Amino acid sequence: MSERSPEALVWDFLRGAMMTKALATVADLGIAEALADGSRPVADLAGEASVDADALHRLLRALASDGVFAEAEPGVFGNTAASELLRSPGWTEFAQLFGGVFYKAVADLDAAARTGGATFPDAFGADFWPWLAEHPLDRAVFDRAMAGERWQKAKRLAELDWRAGETVVDVGGGNGALLLDLLQRRPGLRGIVLDLPETDRDESAFGDGLEFVAGSFFESVPRGDTYVLSAILHDWDDARAATILRNVRDAARPEGRVLIAESVVPPGNDPEGAKWLDLLMLVLAGGRERTESEWRSLLEGAGLHVERIEDGLIEARCP
Repeated sequence: MSERSPEALVWDFLRGAMMTKALATVADLGIAEALADGSRPVADLAGEASVDADALHRLLRALASDGVFAEAEPGVFGNTAASELLRSPGWTEFAQLFGGVFYKAVADLDAAARTGGATFPDAFGADFWPWLAEHPLDRAVFDRAMAGERWQKAKRLAELDWRAGETVVDVGGGNGALLLDLLQRRPGLRGIVLDLPETDRDESAFGDGLEFVAGSFFESVPRGDTYVLSAILHDWDDARAATILRNVRDAARPEGRVLIAESVVPPGNDPEGAKWLDLLMLVLAGGRERTESEWRSLLEGAGLHVERIEDGLIEARCP
């Protein structure tokens, strides 16, 4: 549990929306990248970004008070370990999403609490995924964010046992970054990325061992030996998640393996990001993060045999 006073704890929740928007603003302005070579006067940063110097100073001062940037001397700011993350793949894009479309979506969390369903369609005029398809710039940001930390997942997957020549299908694999990384670590594998045709991708980087297949995992998935679902099932309620898993089961070769790279919500009151991400999934598309028992029920209900459930990696087998 937190050692903060009750007042400090509640204050952090009260200002949370401003913190989200402030981080998104400096991410949009590219401030962390502008400080890559060291501390600089805020007037210079403001001039390059074409923004008001006083407002930018106040913005950076507030962020620095919580460790994102540091004011080395009055009016001169530099990066910290936290702000340096905005120069790493995926982090700027996540800041833009949480300060943009996600920010607007969670404003209707009170309505979701009343109905128990997604509120995104009412606020944006379309379901989340069709809306992304109609907004290619937002779709590109989303795909880059999802690909940002793929090396950690790819490393974990690569440490598993693999057979030479296995066909690995990344279901809802976005721009293919995760599977491309896995194949670089395990060059004996063959990969197929399945996702919607509007996915922002560069197929010229795939190479001979990796191909993109356009389609919907609600309709069918390509035949393969191992199926990777990375941050896919939490987007959907149990009924639609089960449809995806049944399509995987039906397409898989005998004893096909299913690898799910997702959180397992723990019991208790310790800080846990998945419990907050769960609320975002609710408002976006009626999805959810799942506990161990919920994962087991979902997988077994879809006709899969559960082999292992641990945070970040769930393993199952097809019949």
